[in-house]
Amino acid sequence: MTPHTQTVLRALLGQGADGGRRSAALTDGLYGLELSKLSGLPNGTLFPLLERLRQAGWVERYWEQDDIAEAEGRPRRRFYRLTTKGADHAPLALAEAMATTPADAGPTFGRPGLVEGT
Repeated sequence: MTPHTQTVLRALLGQGADGGRRSAALTDGLYGLELSKLSGLPNGTLFPLLERLRQAGWVERYWEQDDIAEAEGRPRRRFYRLTTKGADHAPLALAEAMATTPADAGPTFGRPGLVEGT
């Protein structure tokens, strides 16, 4: 599991948020810009990752209701939230990822196909 995936799953689980925001993340989900800000990931990284999680059945996406967006005078937002499967598996996968990563190791962002920097 990549560090980016771990960051997004933590955001969708509401980890690091206050109690009310944590509850909202789990039930209502988070919209794309909100997820981008929480994770620090650019759209070109975030949305393909969300799509992979969606295809795996861990995340669902849905559009905000028109009347909410219209009342606030803005376009509708697309929200993302964990499915039941994702809510069950994400904490276990995060715990496993933490257990297999050395405590002093930072995130590695090596380029695919390159061995030992060659």
